[in-house]
Amino acid sequence: MIRTLADDICEILEHSKNNSANAGDIAKQLKSSPEQIEAIAKILQSRGILELSYPVDMLAKPWLRLSKVLLSRKIVPYKGKELSRYPLKAHFVDADVAILDCDKESRPIYDIRMPTIGPYTRAVLSNIRDKLARTVPIQASEFVDLRKASAVRNNFYNAAIIEIKAIFPSLSKQDSDSLAGILLHAMYGLGDIEYLMSDDDLEEIAINGSSVPVSVYHKKLGWLKTSLWMDSEDDIYNYAAQIGRKSGRDITILTPILDAYLDTGDRVNATLFPISTSGNTITIRRFARDPWTITDFIDPKVNTMSSEMAAFLWLCMQYEMNIMVVGGTASGKTSTLNTLCALIPPSNRIITIEDTRELAIPQYLKWNWVPLVTRNPNPEGHGAVRMLDLMVSSLRMRPDRMIVGEVRKRREAEVLFEAMHTGHAVYSTLHADTASQVLRRLTNPPFDLPNVELQSLHLLVVQYRDRRQGIRRTYEISEVISSSVEMLSLNPIYRWRPRQDTFQKENESMRIIEELNTHTGMSIDEINKDLKDKKTILTWMLEVGVRSIDQVGDMMSLYYKEPETVLKMAKAGKKPDAI
Repeated sequence: MIRTLADDICEILEHSKNNSANAGDIAKQLKSSPEQIEAIAKILQSRGILELSYPVDMLAKPWLRLSKVLLSRKIVPYKGKELSRYPLKAHFVDADVAILDCDKESRPIYDIRMPTIGPYTRAVLSNIRDKLARTVPIQASEFVDLRKASAVRNNFYNAAIIEIKAIFPSLSKQDSDSLAGILLHAMYGLGDIEYLMSDDDLEEIAINGSSVPVSVYHKKLGWLKTSLWMDSEDDIYNYAAQIGRKSGRDITILTPILDAYLDTGDRVNATLFPISTSGNTITIRRFARDPWTITDFIDPKVNTMSSEMAAFLWLCMQYEMNIMVVGGTASGKTSTLNTLCALIPPSNRIITIEDTRELAIPQYLKWNWVPLVTRNPNPEGHGAVRMLDLMVSSLRMRPDRMIVGEVRKRREAEVLFEAMHTGHAVYSTLHADTASQVLRRLTNPPFDLPNVELQSLHLLVVQYRDRRQGIRRTYEISEVISSSVEMLSLNPIYRWRPRQDTFQKENESMRIIEELNTHTGMSIDEINKDLKDKKTILTWMLEVGVRSIDQVGDMMSLYYKEPETVLKMAKAGKKPDAI
């Protein structure tokens, strides 16, 4: 527990006659100055906890009387077999997580231990928070502009440290940092939820009301019950409203559903009672702080796809084939689209269109990248910017590559395929379980597109999530074949075999080979050699540890400039530093 002079003062008063004592006597006991005791007492008096009374004698020290006894938060520890334990750090505040197998619990418990604060120290922190809210200037644009969010947090944190040190000069640096971090969580973050947000093993955080504990989806263990509870429905609403304001969106009784995003890029959905009958809810989809790359995907430990499949997709990305990544919920569609984006040549202009910012572009492509996001209407129903508006606008920006986060409506799909027909390389995601289901969905209501529109789509990449084993795989890569003006068929090239957990080549590519031959003049032998070379480079990147998004991006940038240099290095097995 973090205790300060405020807790020591009030503890003395709790055990004193009539809950009162002289400031001078308290100072002697605590080896402090009467002036510091008085200063802290004045803060606690403003919170209705103490009463200060001054004697007639101007030289005498004031008397303190405790008028309200505060209790420490009770923490009921879980007991069980420890499955794992690891530390967390959220904005300078240390915490600890133990995952426990407890009796009478059907699922493991995610037991998070956060720093506890003395009850009277907590009252002083509330006073500091109110003071900083008045004195630390924040413009409305800073509150909404995610690019300025980090500077706002730093300014508040630094101001909090100054205030804490002024009140508690003898407090250790670690405790000062922790208290400032806790203030930061309360003022500009999500309170105790910030500890969960710092755990990279979590994919989802679900607040289902104040009557049940917070739930989390763990990458390895699935859904877990946590030891964390929300204090009230009002707290949940306040956090949801705060998230909405930062995204320029509202959540009220009239608009009780919120889709927004945090400055970390994580996606948020919130609902209010009575739409959610058990209470207010917040669901946060956490995205990887270190995005997945093509090197991760071919790593045998991850085994999302084979290196041969990755080389084939690289070839398709290089030569501007139109690709749609499909799959069920949380199957890895966006992650796969991200990995493919890192394979784009640096000479291309890229436009991304999303409801919330999820796509991560490597540094070498950002010089000619325009990220666009939709906007909800204001309370009067004005100012909405829909995905369709952005798609139409992006066609006037002369993009080489247009990347659409997800297609949901017919008009969006029509514009998407129109972009393909007009010569843009287009990539998007769609909810579907198989390649054949994609064609059925797009050619039937609500999309109801004619077959001739779909002929511009080259490739379907199907992602699959095995919930039982907690794994994600590229289930299928299929070409869209136009057998006649009105007939479409599929040519499965690669497919995942779940029994062996291996990837198998089903058929040779027909359309991709034909298109490459027609538009680049490459022969089948040259295409096969290029695929072999790409596979060699990818395997080498895995072996030498080229795996972060910018490391992969740097390698792609060099490859498109000096392909033979990269290939020679790969064949020689040299470290990337030697390039």
